[in-house]
Amino acid sequence: MISFELKDGIKGKSSYEAGEQLLNNLEIYSIGVSLGDIDSLIEHPASMTHASVAREERLQTGITDGLIRLSVGLENAEDLITDLKQAFDKI
Repeated sequence: MISFELKDGIKGKSSYEAGEQLLNNLEIYSIGVSLGDIDSLIEHPASMTHASVAREERLQTGITDGLIRLSVGLENAEDLITDLKQAFDKI
């Protein structure tokens, strides 16, 4: 399990917008709210699992607008890295 945070200002986007766009740009990772599988999964909690939680409440628990969580599965590591790189490049 890996988590990282996108910052505001990536090509003029908010971290929330960048998070949504990153997930939409991926080709190998599956978007999922449950991150335990043999397949690589990724989620943007602010727009998925915690979308119904008030922003202030999310921030108090450490769930920022740019937080990304991913679970690495059994796919080829180089393929997963390449997929993340191309998705970041498209933000």
